[in-house]
Amino acid sequence: MCQVSDWERVVEFHGHVCLGLAMGYRAALAALRVLEADPAADEELVAIVENDACGVDALQVLTGCTFGKGNLIFRDWGKPVYTIGRRDNGKAVRVVMKDTSWAVDEEFAALRRKVFGGEGTPEDRRRLQARQLEVAERILNAPEEDVCTVQETTISLPPRARIYPSVTCACCGERVMEPRARIEEGKTLCIPCSERHRGR
Repeated sequence: MCQVSDWERVVEFHGHVCLGLAMGYRAALAALRVLEADPAADEELVAIVENDACGVDALQVLTGCTFGKGNLIFRDWGKPVYTIGRRDNGKAVRVVMKDTSWAVDEEFAALRRKVFGGEGTPEDRRRLQARQLEVAERILNAPEEDVCTVQETTISLPPRARIYPSVTCACCGERVMEPRARIEEGKTLCIPCSERHRGR
């Protein structure tokens, strides 16, 4: 039976190869190396991601940090920065991705603009996909110092995930986690119904 590589698992999870996925892959590898950590089976690691782009998928696969386990925290800051910490010893690293414009050329940039702008032909999309593989390979094979900086840091780790009881929204009838429910005029409401009730 053929062994599947970590990169192949990341690509399978994400669905395609792209520059951002390669960057997240390198970030996760760098963090795990410095932390001397294995992927989290449960909540042994905590990751704080400052973007919601492709690289986060690579980070989830390699570190085992996921929204469902409560050890992946999203901060919508639009920065290619990933902070990963260990619960057992408190050690943490902040991985800051560098500008990788060196990995692309004008043809690649033009193809991306055309295809992402909705003007690409099927041939343009095919060519972009082939070029994505080339660019990702450059990122994957580059020296770590060309791709990112890794800084040891300290973070305040959130408590382990808790399971809360659910309550039923009096307006829509859907179940909602108890601490997220709102009480309006004596009625238990989910956040969207509470906001509609307030006229937001």
